[in-house]
Amino acid sequence: MTEPFPEPRRVFLGVSGASGALYALRTLRMLCDAGVRVDLCVSPSARRVLREEQDLDWDGADAADLLDGDREAARRVRIWDHADVGAPPASGTALGEAVVVVPCSLTTLSGLATGRAGNLIERAAQVALKEGRRLVVVPRETPLTRTHLDQLSALAWAGAVVLPAAPGFYHRPRSVVDLVDHVAAKVLGVLDVPQSRVAPWAGGVEAASEREGER
Repeated sequence: MTEPFPEPRRVFLGVSGASGALYALRTLRMLCDAGVRVDLCVSPSARRVLREEQDLDWDGADAADLLDGDREAARRVRIWDHADVGAPPASGTALGEAVVVVPCSLTTLSGLATGRAGNLIERAAQVALKEGRRLVVVPRETPLTRTHLDQLSALAWAGAVVLPAAPGFYHRPRSVVDLVDHVAAKVLGVLDVPQSRVAPWAGGVEAASEREGER
């Protein structure tokens, strides 16, 4: 019987250059709020997307700038250079309990599916797979070609969790952030990290009425 994964206390968060930078920011925020230590790696393309989508011209030095100036939360984040394939998270002896790539660009997807390890995000992901640790990829692209579907399938067969950025609506979101938080909460759920921003499904209006009637 396979032993359960340990509770994630340190997670590698790779941010690649797909549209959807807010998914990365909210995932980072929720991990920090949960007390998880985060090894953060943001690709050059992702920094461009942060600038274009979030008006955030991040120089790669201060995690507080990604956390609305929250320096207490930023203390839980270590920043690694995208090109540094010799950084600690590139080794199975130093990688944390899980690797999350959010958003996962199609270029990064291709690299992960074919075993490439040319940058730290790719290397950390390959280490997670070979060491039997959680790898979660969050693609945000549509439509997908058969090539992309084959690559996602290959990653799933290799042990990765494919978690598309496809928010639900049953929690009645009122803002874009509500939608994004739903996906971020899904990521934390896969990692067995508790969060309080998105409540679990309680059975809908009818179930709530039934429970109320039982009281």
